[in-house]
Amino acid sequence: MPPDFTGRPTPELATAEAHARALQAVARQGDRQAFALLFRFFAPRVKAYLMRLGADDAAAEDLMQDVMLTVWRRAPTYDPALAGVSTWVFTIARNRRIDALRRLRLPPADVNDEPALVPAAPMLPDNAVAAQQWEGRIAAAIATLPAEQAQMLKLAYFDDRSHSDIAQALKLPLGTVKSRLRLAIGRLRSVFKPEETP
Repeated sequence: MPPDFTGRPTPELATAEAHARALQAVARQGDRQAFALLFRFFAPRVKAYLMRLGADDAAAEDLMQDVMLTVWRRAPTYDPALAGVSTWVFTIARNRRIDALRRLRLPPADVNDEPALVPAAPMLPDNAVAAQQWEGRIAAAIATLPAEQAQMLKLAYFDDRSHSDIAQALKLPLGTVKSRLRLAIGRLRSVFKPEETP
Protein backbone atom coordinates (compact mmCIF):
# COMPACT_ATOMS: atom_id res chain seq x y z
CA MET A 1 0.00 0.00 0.00
CA PRO A 2 1.29 3.47 -0.78
CA PRO A 3 1.48 6.08 1.95
CA ASP A 4 -1.54 8.33 2.31
CA PHE A 5 -0.13 11.76 1.52
CA THR A 6 -1.96 15.06 1.51
CA GLY A 7 -0.86 18.60 0.88
CA ARG A 8 -0.63 21.25 -1.74
CA PRO A 9 1.08 20.90 -5.12
CA THR A 10 4.80 21.43 -4.97
CA PRO A 11 7.04 23.24 -7.45
CA GLU A 12 9.42 20.28 -7.74
CA LEU A 13 6.80 18.42 -9.79
CA ALA A 14 5.76 21.19 -12.14
CA THR A 15 6.99 19.71 -15.43
CA ALA A 16 6.10 16.67 -17.53
CA GLU A 17 9.71 15.48 -17.26
CA ALA A 18 9.52 15.61 -13.47
CA HIS A 19 6.26 13.64 -13.57
CA ALA A 20 7.92 10.96 -15.71
CA ARG A 21 11.00 10.77 -13.45
CA ALA A 22 8.86 10.41 -10.33
CA LEU A 23 6.65 7.74 -11.89
CA GLN A 24 9.72 5.80 -13.07
CA ALA A 25 11.10 5.91 -9.53
CA VAL A 26 7.79 4.54 -8.21
CA ALA A 27 7.77 1.82 -10.89
CA ARG A 28 11.40 0.74 -10.42
CA GLN A 29 12.02 1.12 -6.70
CA GLY A 30 8.59 1.63 -5.14
CA ASP A 31 9.90 5.07 -4.18
CA ARG A 32 7.46 6.50 -1.63
CA GLN A 33 8.97 9.97 -1.74
CA ALA A 34 8.45 10.12 -5.50
CA PHE A 35 4.88 8.90 -5.02
CA ALA A 36 4.34 11.59 -2.39
CA LEU A 37 5.31 14.22 -4.97
CA LEU A 38 2.95 12.69 -7.54
CA PHE A 39 0.17 12.50 -4.97
CA ARG A 40 0.54 16.11 -3.86
CA PHE A 41 0.55 17.30 -7.46
CA PHE A 42 -2.20 15.13 -8.96
CA ALA A 43 -4.59 14.34 -6.09
CA PRO A 44 -6.26 17.78 -5.86
CA ARG A 45 -6.39 18.07 -9.65
CA VAL A 46 -7.91 14.61 -10.04
CA LYS A 47 -10.52 15.36 -7.37
CA ALA A 48 -11.45 18.65 -9.06
CA TYR A 49 -11.70 16.85 -12.41
CA LEU A 50 -13.99 14.17 -10.95
CA MET A 51 -16.21 16.84 -9.43
CA ARG A 52 -16.43 18.53 -12.84
CA LEU A 53 -17.62 15.15 -14.16
CA GLY A 54 -20.48 15.26 -11.65
CA ALA A 55 -19.14 13.40 -8.60
CA ASP A 56 -20.03 14.96 -5.25
CA ASP A 57 -17.28 15.82 -2.79
CA ALA A 58 -17.32 12.49 -0.93
CA ALA A 59 -17.48 10.38 -4.10
CA ALA A 60 -14.74 12.46 -5.74
CA GLU A 61 -12.53 12.00 -2.67
CA ASP A 62 -13.07 8.22 -2.68
CA LEU A 63 -12.49 7.94 -6.43
CA MET A 64 -9.38 10.12 -6.22
CA GLN A 65 -7.91 7.81 -3.56
CA ASP A 66 -8.69 4.84 -5.82
CA VAL A 67 -7.07 6.56 -8.81
CA MET A 68 -3.90 7.33 -6.89
CA LEU A 69 -3.75 3.77 -5.53
CA THR A 70 -4.02 2.57 -9.13
CA VAL A 71 -1.17 4.90 -10.12
CA TRP A 72 0.96 3.31 -7.37
CA ARG A 73 0.07 -0.25 -8.35
CA ARG A 74 0.23 0.18 -12.12
CA ALA A 75 3.27 2.45 -12.33
CA PRO A 76 5.34 -0.37 -13.92
CA THR A 77 2.82 -0.59 -16.79
CA TYR A 78 3.11 3.08 -17.75
CA ASP A 79 4.56 3.57 -21.24
CA PRO A 80 5.83 7.12 -21.94
CA ALA A 81 5.73 6.39 -25.67
CA LEU A 82 1.94 6.14 -25.52
CA ALA A 83 1.00 9.12 -23.33
CA GLY A 84 2.31 11.68 -20.88
CA VAL A 85 1.95 10.98 -17.18
CA SER A 86 -0.80 13.57 -16.83
CA THR A 87 -2.81 12.05 -19.68
CA TRP A 88 -2.32 8.59 -18.20
CA VAL A 89 -3.45 9.66 -14.72
CA PHE A 90 -6.53 11.54 -15.95
CA THR A 91 -7.49 8.65 -18.23
CA ILE A 92 -7.47 6.39 -15.16
CA ALA A 93 -9.62 8.96 -13.34
CA ARG A 94 -12.13 9.20 -16.20
CA ASN A 95 -12.38 5.41 -16.43
CA ARG A 96 -12.89 5.07 -12.67
CA ARG A 97 -15.75 7.58 -12.83
CA ILE A 98 -17.41 5.69 -15.69
CA ASP A 99 -16.91 2.37 -13.87
CA ALA A 100 -18.48 3.80 -10.71
CA LEU A 101 -21.54 4.95 -12.63
CA ARG A 102 -21.88 1.62 -14.41
CA ARG A 103 -21.61 -0.33 -11.16
CA LEU A 104 -24.52 1.70 -9.82
CA ARG A 105 -26.43 1.17 -13.09
CA LEU A 106 -26.31 4.83 -14.07
CA PRO A 107 -25.45 5.83 -17.64
CA PRO A 108 -22.26 7.95 -17.74
CA ALA A 109 -24.15 10.83 -19.34
CA ASP A 110 -22.04 13.44 -17.63
CA VAL A 111 -18.88 12.25 -19.40
CA ASN A 112 -20.33 11.33 -22.81
CA ASP A 113 -19.44 14.70 -24.29
CA GLU A 114 -15.73 13.86 -24.11
CA PRO A 115 -14.30 13.16 -27.58
CA ALA A 116 -12.16 10.36 -26.17
CA LEU A 117 -15.26 8.35 -25.32
CA VAL A 118 -16.80 6.17 -28.00
CA PRO A 119 -19.94 4.03 -27.80
CA ALA A 120 -19.27 0.61 -26.37
CA ALA A 121 -19.33 -2.37 -28.72
CA PRO A 122 -22.35 -4.69 -28.42
CA MET A 123 -21.94 -7.01 -25.45
CA LEU A 124 -21.07 -10.63 -26.21
CA PRO A 125 -23.53 -13.24 -24.88
CA ASP A 126 -21.06 -14.56 -22.27
CA ASN A 127 -20.37 -11.03 -21.07
CA ALA A 128 -24.09 -10.29 -20.93
CA VAL A 129 -24.64 -13.31 -18.68
CA ALA A 130 -21.71 -12.29 -16.47
CA ALA A 131 -23.04 -8.72 -16.25
CA GLN A 132 -26.50 -10.01 -15.31
CA GLN A 133 -24.99 -12.18 -12.57
CA TRP A 134 -22.95 -9.22 -11.34
CA GLU A 135 -26.06 -7.03 -11.18
CA GLY A 136 -27.79 -9.77 -9.20
CA ARG A 137 -24.93 -9.81 -6.71
CA ILE A 138 -25.11 -6.02 -6.34
CA ALA A 139 -28.89 -6.15 -5.78
CA ALA A 140 -28.41 -8.91 -3.18
CA ALA A 141 -25.68 -6.88 -1.44
CA ILE A 142 -27.89 -3.77 -1.35
CA ALA A 143 -30.67 -5.89 0.16
CA THR A 144 -28.38 -6.67 3.13
CA LEU A 145 -27.91 -2.98 3.97
CA PRO A 146 -29.89 -1.31 6.72
CA ALA A 147 -33.08 0.15 5.25
CA GLU A 148 -32.00 3.77 5.66
CA GLN A 149 -28.69 3.15 3.85
CA ALA A 150 -30.34 1.24 1.00
CA GLN A 151 -32.85 4.08 0.66
CA MET A 152 -30.02 6.63 0.39
CA LEU A 153 -28.28 4.60 -2.33
CA LYS A 154 -31.46 4.26 -4.35
CA LEU A 155 -32.30 7.95 -4.10
CA ALA A 156 -28.77 9.15 -4.87
CA TYR A 157 -27.74 6.70 -7.57
CA PHE A 158 -30.86 5.18 -9.03
CA ASP A 159 -33.09 8.26 -8.84
CA ASP A 160 -30.12 10.60 -9.44
CA ARG A 161 -31.12 12.99 -6.68
CA SER A 162 -28.65 15.41 -5.10
CA HIS A 163 -27.68 15.10 -1.45
CA SER A 164 -29.42 18.37 -0.59
CA ASP A 165 -32.58 17.24 -2.40
CA ILE A 166 -32.59 13.98 -0.44
CA ALA A 167 -32.03 15.83 2.83
CA GLN A 168 -34.92 18.16 2.10
CA ALA A 169 -37.27 15.37 0.99
CA LEU A 170 -36.55 13.20 4.05
CA LYS A 171 -36.22 16.14 6.46
CA LEU A 172 -32.75 15.00 7.50
CA PRO A 173 -29.55 16.99 8.07
CA LEU A 174 -27.30 17.01 5.00
CA GLY A 175 -24.50 15.48 7.06
CA THR A 176 -26.71 12.50 7.94
CA VAL A 177 -27.45 11.88 4.27
CA LYS A 178 -23.75 11.98 3.37
CA SER A 179 -22.82 9.79 6.32
CA ARG A 180 -25.39 7.12 5.44
CA LEU A 181 -24.25 7.10 1.83
CA ARG A 182 -20.62 6.73 2.87
CA LEU A 183 -21.51 3.86 5.19
CA ALA A 184 -23.56 2.15 2.48
CA ILE A 185 -20.78 2.42 -0.11
CA GLY A 186 -18.24 1.25 2.46
CA ARG A 187 -20.34 -1.84 3.21
CA LEU A 188 -20.67 -2.63 -0.49
CA ARG A 189 -16.92 -2.27 -0.95
CA SER A 190 -16.33 -4.73 1.88
CA VAL A 191 -18.48 -7.27 0.03
CA PHE A 192 -16.81 -6.86 -3.35
CA LYS A 193 -13.05 -7.02 -3.79
CA PRO A 194 -11.66 -4.64 -6.47
CA GLU A 195 -10.39 -7.55 -8.58
CA GLU A 196 -13.92 -8.98 -8.68
CA THR A 197 -15.36 -6.04 -10.57
CA PRO A 198 -16.24 -6.82 -14.20
